[in-house]
Amino acid sequence: MIIDELNRMKPNRFHYKLLLIAGLGWAFDAMDTGIISFIMPVLTKEWQLTSTEIGMLGSVGLLGMAIGAILAGALADHIGRKKIITWTMLLYGLATALSALAPNYDFLLVCRWLVGLGLGGELPVVATLITEYSPQTSRGRFMVMLESFWAIGWLLAALIAYLVIPLYGWRIGLAVGALPALYTGVIRAHMPESLRYLIKHRQLDTLNETIAQLEVATGVSLTRCTPQDLIALNNQPLSSGLHTLWSKQYALRTAMLWITWFGIIFSYYGIFMWLPSLIYQQGFTIVKSFEYLLIMTIAQFPGYLSAAYLVDKIGRRYTLSLYLLCSGLSSYFFGHATSETMLLTAGIFMSFFNLGAWGVIYTYTPELYPTEIRGLGSGWAAGIGRIGGIIAPILVGFLLSQQLHMDSIFYLFASVFIIIALVVLCFGKESKQQALEAIK
Repeated sequence: MIIDELNRMKPNRFHYKLLLIAGLGWAFDAMDTGIISFIMPVLTKEWQLTSTEIGMLGSVGLLGMAIGAILAGALADHIGRKKIITWTMLLYGLATALSALAPNYDFLLVCRWLVGLGLGGELPVVATLITEYSPQTSRGRFMVMLESFWAIGWLLAALIAYLVIPLYGWRIGLAVGALPALYTGVIRAHMPESLRYLIKHRQLDTLNETIAQLEVATGVSLTRCTPQDLIALNNQPLSSGLHTLWSKQYALRTAMLWITWFGIIFSYYGIFMWLPSLIYQQGFTIVKSFEYLLIMTIAQFPGYLSAAYLVDKIGRRYTLSLYLLCSGLSSYFFGHATSETMLLTAGIFMSFFNLGAWGVIYTYTPELYPTEIRGLGSGWAAGIGRIGGIIAPILVGFLLSQQLHMDSIFYLFASVFIIIALVVLCFGKESKQQALEAIK
């Protein structure tokens, strides 16, 4: 049947084109997230913002992302992956354009919430779609390659911050982030709906049309589905809803994923949303901070490449726990850096391992749920994780206002990374190179 053919298919032009289309959207997401963190020191000076207000600016976007991930994940299981990806990209692109016009702090706060709503909704749904189209033996590699586009977007944000913002101001920087609104047309024209979604929802005509398009795109002869095939492929009743995630079959993996997502996003946003400001606090100029961040961002690429290799070799569970552990060690040394060289070296390793871990978690999460709740499970995991991201920037802002030194703050992040590394190692379930339907 078509699912077996999809699993056995060798990576070809279709897969790489789909990866590029989805990856460019992913890069725009990262660019938007990166730009807001880079302009924080500028806004602090221009609008005389307190540390708490800057922390709120970071956290309100994460609140939108939490809600967006949960809603979009559930909707993607009911009305399709492609529609949700298009709508969420349009929302956050337009909201970013409005952010560039913000006359005051309160208006910018509302815009950043809307940006988060779109951004948070798109990411887990894109990950779900790419998971469902990736060949079985190279699914891990494809998912980490998708996540690697995040580094491209962050690099673009760093370049905008370094080259554009000092000359033309932060509003122009945010205006560039509105490009995803234009990209939605490309998504709608070239991204197919998930075959697994169409099968589960018994949309036979659309399914066979998509199979025909896939056959042309891949150059591989594929089997059309009959009504009898749909009955055979849907021999289990549809079961969806939050209660399903906490049923006996999925409760342990749901708990493991929620804790891991919470910890990785708490640490990531706590560190990277404040990174320009934290480096600036160490006595470097804003321009010098941008230079350091540019170097750290480039270090993300080999981090992704190494994770893409290991995730299909030693597995998701061991790769993720290893990279989380190394992220914790790197963040400890970053917070305790006593020289410029140590700060930069620890920052490079922190970026290398932290973003590699992100690639693996986006690979791992959709694989642990069946098609009928894959969007729901991925969305809730990402949504719960965003709560950690909401808390972290506010917490860092509060700790800085209490005159707490950077090394004490990084003790916290290092501890969180080590804890979630142990959670994955002890409770994770391996899923490398298995058919999605075979993972129980």
